[in-house]
Amino acid sequence: MKVNDVILKSVVRGVVFIVFTLGMYLFFAGHNAPGGGFIGGLVLGSGIVLLYLTYDIETVHKGMPFDFKKVAAIGVLLATGSAIASVFFDVPFLTQTDGYYNLPLIGEKHLSTVTIFEAGVALTVVGTLVTIILNISEDE
Repeated sequence: MKVNDVILKSVVRGVVFIVFTLGMYLFFAGHNAPGGGFIGGLVLGSGIVLLYLTYDIETVHKGMPFDFKKVAAIGVLLATGSAIASVFFDVPFLTQTDGYYNLPLIGEKHLSTVTIFEAGVALTVVGTLVTIILNISEDE
């Protein structure tokens, strides 16, 4: 028997949009306020898990055809690459540079190389969280 869950799916679409927006805000706010790659990644990952809980795995994979193990691996490479890059510029390990840049839709933002490191952390957290949840759900 198929459950009529039109209301649940409609509400989740709006909630997931809000969760993804909050996750991106926390990611970008993390440099100057509480938040950052780890917290932003957790919020983004929880939005993806909410999609998996509401829809079946095949439907979510059609919309997001990512292998989350590869997403986690790319995140680790990005984070470690941004840390190791400082060595090639003959500065201490994890040294950062920064500047102000005009970004479309969000205006002028203060960005630094820490943002690249934080993006790597966020991708690692999202990939790991979703992979763990998917592996737990396969055990049933």
